Amino acid sequence: MGFEPPQRLARTLGAAYGEAVAAEWLGKLPGLAEQALAHASLDAERVMAPGGRSSLVVLVRRSDGSPAALKIAPPFTRPDLERDALAHWNGWGAVQLLDGAGEGALVLERLHPEVSLRSLPEAKALLEAAGTVRKLWVELPAEHGFETVADRTAEQASAMDRYRADATAGALAAAALAAREELVAAAAETVLLHGNFRQGKVLAGDRTPWLAVGPEPLVGERAYDLARLVRDRVEDLVAASSGASAARRRVNKLADSLDLDRERLRGWTLFRAVESATRALTAGRRQDAELLLEFAGWL
Repeated sequence: MGFEPPQRLARTLGAAYGEAVAAEWLGKLPGLAEQALAHASLDAERVMAPGGRSSLVVLVRRSDGSPAALKIAPPFTRPDLERDALAHWNGWGAVQLLDGAGEGALVLERLHPEVSLRSLPEAKALLEAAGTVRKLWVELPAEHGFETVADRTAEQASAMDRYRADATAGALAAAALAAREELVAAAAETVLLHGNFRQGKVLAGDRTPWLAVGPEPLVGERAYDLARLVRDRVEDLVAASSGASAARRRVNKLADSLDLDRERLRGWTLFRAVESATRALTAGRRQDAELLLEFAGWL
């Protein structure tokens, strides 16, 4: 079968890492997929489309006939760190790592990719999300190569700094950068984090109802991991007349349900929303940026 990359994968990698870098890896992808299938003795059923934003996902059968999923990601997205995190969780709250299939390739428990928490009503989705992410916050392995929240956000803050004088984002960029400085200076806990946790990263499973996928693991405080979840379905929030109050209630509800400090969650939510907005501005996605900046302004 063919292993042409889905359009969403090509588009997202090009936007995030540059067209030339993405094109070089995507050109190798069909061969990489064939190698991974042979390496792990897998039979391909079909490529998931639209599939992931940073990897190719192929539904496969293992040599014993059992279903699985083959995930192939480019080296610049650090699939080795995803592998290490999944191995450490060992199926607790996250998809089970079944095997390796060569460099950049993982054989994973097959979930139901068409059913994420976004298919649930908002209140139920947030409740299930909180129960899932709680399981992921575990002690670190004795030796690991995971990046810290401080280091990851330092790079992001450096890129954001140019927007301090921007007519659209300037005031919020300054507030977000100040919030980050305060949060990093007073950080008090260190656990393993998912790194990109949101409703779309939690899929239905057979072994347990909901399991997290696609971690971008790092080390730091739990409030950072919730910050992306707070703005889920931001389009609906912005469209609602009560969006501002609903966003603030969401911060408080999630913080209280997981015993976190409300102000630290609010601060990380502000930083991550504005950071995403400034990246959108840099990429020319002004509509996305304005949506995120409106949300950030409510915090």
